[in-house]
Amino acid sequence: MSSSEKQSVALISMGASALLAGAKFLAALFTGSLGILSEAIHSLIDFGATIVTYFAIRVSDRPADDEHHYGHAKIESVAALVETGLLFLTTGWICWEAIRRLLGEDIHEVEVTWWAVAIIAGSIIIDFNRARALKKVADKTSSEALEADALHFSSDMWSSIVVLVGLGAVWAGIPAADSIAALIVSAFIAHAAWELGARTVNTLMDTAPAGATEIVRGLVNDVHGVLALKSIRLRPAGATMFTSIVVEVARTMPIDDIVRTKDAITAAVQERFPNADITVTANPVPLDSETVFQKVMLIASRRNLAIHHLNAQQIGGRLAISFDLEVDGSMPLGEAHERATELEDAIRTELGSDAEVESHIEPQPERLLQGHDAPKGLTAEVSAALLTLAAAHPRLTDIHQVRLRRNEEGLFLHYHCRCSPTETVENIHDDIDRVEAGLKDRFPDIRRVIAHAEPLDAEQHAL
Repeated sequence: MSSSEKQSVALISMGASALLAGAKFLAALFTGSLGILSEAIHSLIDFGATIVTYFAIRVSDRPADDEHHYGHAKIESVAALVETGLLFLTTGWICWEAIRRLLGEDIHEVEVTWWAVAIIAGSIIIDFNRARALKKVADKTSSEALEADALHFSSDMWSSIVVLVGLGAVWAGIPAADSIAALIVSAFIAHAAWELGARTVNTLMDTAPAGATEIVRGLVNDVHGVLALKSIRLRPAGATMFTSIVVEVARTMPIDDIVRTKDAITAAVQERFPNADITVTANPVPLDSETVFQKVMLIASRRNLAIHHLNAQQIGGRLAISFDLEVDGSMPLGEAHERATELEDAIRTELGSDAEVESHIEPQPERLLQGHDAPKGLTAEVSAALLTLAAAHPRLTDIHQVRLRRNEEGLFLHYHCRCSPTETVENIHDDIDRVEAGLKDRFPDIRRVIAHAEPLDAEQHAL
């Protein structure tokens, strides 16, 4: 529903209120009925309220800016609060006047005319239609100002019915019925004012919609990867429910997975509350189950440093950590040593200042190597040697996808092999290392051997 449609509904309501107020005042003037006069005042206040609503809607539909980060929707709540005050003032005056008449302090003879009855009957029809139209738009847009107007017209309708009954009783010879009808009208107005005021104050106090907190909590806790839900803050403002969610995730979780977890939370809440404006904060936290290896790898990853051959030992009750740190081969030693020292210090901070931490710096070129396939004869010779060496290690079977490439650093040999799925990675790696050592002894120009091991029961890995 566009803002122009909301304003159009408000303008029509403004015209209807003005028409009803004028007609009821005219009827009250000629009949002397306090019931009709109370209805006229009620409609006059409704007219003023619709004016406030119209301008409130125009302001509330403005987008957020540098000074109003949550938009301008709360102006509708302010308008509804003003209307609440006017309703209570109306109630007080009607009660005062009705009691005075019932006590005989102010005697007015009520004259019941057909056209006065027709005005009240017509106002009931108008009130019914306007209340329905306004409620429909208010529900679609979560507009408190339009909801307040709908409540006004609805209370007008019921109070007009009471006034109509009172006029009938006066016509039947019960003069006090008019004042009694006025008191009943004031009760309707007071009830409407109380309900409207309670909702408006709740909105201004940022009270979360009923049941929304528990619903959001359940949705968030069901998202995979969430360790704990730390806080939920729901803040309704017009049609929007600003939603702030803070969760905890494992700090070992990859960044991409953290982003996917946050997106999953947003999607789940958005599906349940389409008008929610959602902010999700994911705080990485350490787990009790983290191993020393996970902690060290995480620290290196956060510094965008590549390490391998990580070893952890307990030496006389003291933890000893060693690893290879990869840096650009063209990096000066001073800079590389500084990076290694920063990483070592960070690991000591995590594992304890008494931990022994040392690194081996080795070159890892951060550039694209230009290579080509080695000559067929050389490839056949190396392949034959590979098959011979692998045959000495029964765990390595079905040697395939053999490729030999040459680049500026030397020969790079790639091959795939198949192994028992129950065999340990450590045993397979040892066999592959022995094959690599044998190949480098026979072909000193081989710089790297890349072996891809696959389980026997798995499909061959595609290149």
